[in-house]
Amino acid sequence: MAETGLQVVVCASLAAGQVQEVEVALPVGSRIADALAASGLALPWDAPCGLWGDVVPRDALLRDGDRVEVYRALTVDPKVARRERFVRQGARNAGLFARRRPGGKAGY
Repeated sequence: MAETGLQVVVCASLAAGQVQEVEVALPVGSRIADALAASGLALPWDAPCGLWGDVVPRDALLRDGDRVEVYRALTVDPKVARRERFVRQGARNAGLFARRRPGGKAGY
């Protein structure tokens, strides 16, 4: 059976809340760099890339149906954001403390 080509989706989120997806047809043996070039998206050249959530180098081979993702740097560490959200909400209104049994001790 002769291979005719690859159908690949290129996804990029260059700004918070905005995701761009482009479907690209490529020849067999194409690499991530080829998919990024064919997508036509204005992407930073040094942005990390991945396949289905796993970071891989740009010279990794593609398979039919792959999802190429372009990642951007985090602006806030998720652990710090969680701590700040906890402080804003207060200890009694967040997490386990929000669903306390009536008459139960604090933290239970």
